[in-house]
Amino acid sequence: MQSSTLKKLLTGLSFLFLLTINLYAQGDPVNGKKLYNANCAACHKLDKKLIGPPLKGVSEKRSKEWLHAWIKDNNALRASGDKDAIAIFEEYNGMPMIAYPQFSDQDIDDVLAYTDDKPVESNTAVASTQKADPKVAIGKKLFQTNCAACHKLDKKLIGPPLANVADKRSNEWLHAWIKDNNALRASGDKDAIAIFEEYNGMPMTPYPQFSADDIDAILAYTTAGDVKQIATAQVAETDMVATSKSSTTWISYLIVFVILLLAAAVFIASNNGFLKIVTTIFVMLLLTYILFDALFDIGVDQDYQPIQPIAFSHTIHAGDNLIDCEYCHSSAKNSKTSGIPSVNVCMNCHKSITDYNGPVKSEEEKEFYDTEIQKIYDAIGWDVEKLAYIENYEQKPIKWVRVHNLPDFVYYNHSQHVNVAGLECQECHGPVEEMDEVYQYSPLTMSWCLDCHIETNVDLKGNEYYAKIHEELAKKFGVEQVTIAQLGGKECGKCHY
Repeated sequence: MQSSTLKKLLTGLSFLFLLTINLYAQGDPVNGKKLYNANCAACHKLDKKLIGPPLKGVSEKRSKEWLHAWIKDNNALRASGDKDAIAIFEEYNGMPMIAYPQFSDQDIDDVLAYTDDKPVESNTAVASTQKADPKVAIGKKLFQTNCAACHKLDKKLIGPPLANVADKRSNEWLHAWIKDNNALRASGDKDAIAIFEEYNGMPMTPYPQFSADDIDAILAYTTAGDVKQIATAQVAETDMVATSKSSTTWISYLIVFVILLLAAAVFIASNNGFLKIVTTIFVMLLLTYILFDALFDIGVDQDYQPIQPIAFSHTIHAGDNLIDCEYCHSSAKNSKTSGIPSVNVCMNCHKSITDYNGPVKSEEEKEFYDTEIQKIYDAIGWDVEKLAYIENYEQKPIKWVRVHNLPDFVYYNHSQHVNVAGLECQECHGPVEEMDEVYQYSPLTMSWCLDCHIETNVDLKGNEYYAKIHEELAKKFGVEQVTIAQLGGKECGKCHY
């Protein structure tokens, strides 16, 4: 009777265990997204070609077995004579993909699940509240190209505000002023002389090349202003990654729970001493593995995203406005650290950019960004109305919170990687131009660094010193091109000394 009960209990628990394993093997896109961002996104996008091909729906183009073999070791797959592997290698100019032998089958299934279930971004249609006059659109373009450096519509900049300026002066006067304000002032025109004196004798750039239609278009824009845009929300499609499937963490816990239940069943229902000893050893090994796995995650702060004192958006600056990373982080190419830009660097642009005029979803969002810009002025002491620094102002540092932080016993030099190796910032920091708030994109673990050193070849262009060493090391290792690791990139003393 006791044996029958034990058999039924073990059968039921085994079925539950196998069901759990089957669920786990389907692939989790949430974990896949993390793995993809940490390992694949530097060379691949889902929807377009980057360094490598686009990966959306890749599991529909290749078999699962082929993809597992390719990801684990594409070099070995190519060496086996696989035609598809050879074709891809040749299509991308003989650039081998980094091998990932450390990936488990489940890891690869998770990555493939993410490439199949790409999150659908919400689309927001922007509708105009009024039909724009074509002349206004032309005038806006001319204004932004020629006038915006010195003028705003609604407030004083270097020159006066220009909103509704056509209501304040005659059309003939404005045409004469814009074409050649110096000649108008020399003719004795009182208004022209008064404006010149009000702005400390600073003459406006003349525009004799403007036609009458050009000037009329600019004046039409200063009268109409920017057509107010409102967001008309469309129904957003469900984000498959965020809502359709949850994390695999609960499945891992369930597997451990089922194993412990099986062990408990053995102890309760069995009189076999040997079976109890084996079960005890197995449970102890399982718990030891779980403990060590947890310990190895200590200090790995991937996805860390602290709240900053100012909501600085890399999407707006590095993405929309294409500001080079090294303009702000200027020390990255010649020193150990990338550096945090001083407020003076911000002011190079924000002396003129006092409010946010980019795409917004609501008026509150524009006001929010305007408030964040004001925080820069509060830190350095800039008077927006007078367009001058406040005398004897007690400046306050902006207390940025560090995102990427290696342990004290690790030596890392930005200039060696940026200047010598020629790495792009995105190689380690991810697509920062798409981040509203910067987060730690890569794990920054030792194995992650070593993988890069093992796969990256030494760049020998224009460097006779490295060319000589490369020739000797190539003979030593029997390879055509030496990697960073073979050049000494795996020596402990390189990073820990």
